[in-house]
Amino acid sequence: MKIKKGDKVQVITGSDKGTVAEVLRVLPNRDMVIVEGVNMKKKHMKPTQENPDGGIAEGEAPIHVSNVMAYDKKAKKPSRISYKEEKGKKVRVYTTSGAAVK
Repeated sequence: MKIKKGDKVQVITGSDKGTVAEVLRVLPNRDMVIVEGVNMKKKHMKPTQENPDGGIAEGEAPIHVSNVMAYDKKAKKPSRISYKEEKGKKVRVYTTSGAAVK
C-alpha cells in the first residue's frame, strides 16, 4: 500500500468525491484508510457511568484505498506514487510532478 498516515489524499469516488484531506489511520490488512472528515457515520451510544446521557457520536469510517489518490500540492491534482532511489534510499515520488512525497 503506497498511501501512508499523514499523506494528503483526494477522494476519487463516492459521496465525498473531490474532498482533499489527511489520512488519519491506515488499515493495511483490510486495504482501507480513515480520512479526516470523509465517510462520517453516526453511532448511537447507550448511557454508561462515564457518559450518563448517552447520545449520538459522529466519526470517520474506513474507506477502501482504491477510492483515494495521493494529492500532489505542486501540480494541484491527484497523482499516483512511484518509488525512486536517491542516495541509496528508496523515496516515494509523485508521478505527475516528480517531487518527493512530504
